[in-house]
Amino acid sequence: MSQTASIDLFAVAVELPIRQLNNLVALLDKGIEHVNQTGMDPKTITEGRLAADMLPFTRQISIVSDTAKGAAARLAGVEIPKYEDTETTLPELRQRLLKTLDFLRTFTREQINGAESRPITMKLPSRELHFSGQDYLLNFALPNLSFHVVVAYAIMRHLGVPLGKMDYLGTFPSAT
Repeated sequence: MSQTASIDLFAVAVELPIRQLNNLVALLDKGIEHVNQTGMDPKTITEGRLAADMLPFTRQISIVSDTAKGAAARLAGVEIPKYEDTETTLPELRQRLLKTLDFLRTFTREQINGAESRPITMKLPSRELHFSGQDYLLNFALPNLSFHVVVAYAIMRHLGVPLGKMDYLGTFPSAT
C-alpha cells in the first residue's frame, strides 16, 4: 500500500473498531435475549461453529477483542493488555467486549495518527510478519477484525438468533 495516501489512522484504528464492538455487544444482547425467551442452551451459541474446522463462537469474540486492542496499542506503541481467554458464557463475552471498548477509549488521535510508517512486527507461531503501521492496520488488523465480527454474527444467525443485516451494521450516527 502506498504511504502517500492520507487517512485518519485514529478513525480506522480506534473509532471503527469501537463501532464494530458496540454493534457486537448489541448482537450479544440479542443472543442473550433469545436464549432467555426460547430456553435454548446458551452453550449452543458459545460453542457454535459454522463448520467443524472453524473456531467456536467464544474464540471469535476473543479474537475480535485481541485484534481491536492489539491494533490500537501497536500503532500507539503501548503495551497490549493481556486477557486470559477464560470467558465461557454470553455475559462474560459481553463483559470482555466492554473491557476492550474501555481500553480503546483511552487512546487519543495524537497517539495513533502519524504511526503510518511505524514498524509493526506480528509474531505468529510459524513466522513473523513485518508491516508499516498503515499496511498492518489496513491489510491485516482491520480485515481480521471484520472477519471475526462477521463470523460471530453468522454463527448467531445460523443458530436462530433473530438478526438481520441492520443488526450487524448498527446505527449510523452521522447519517441524516
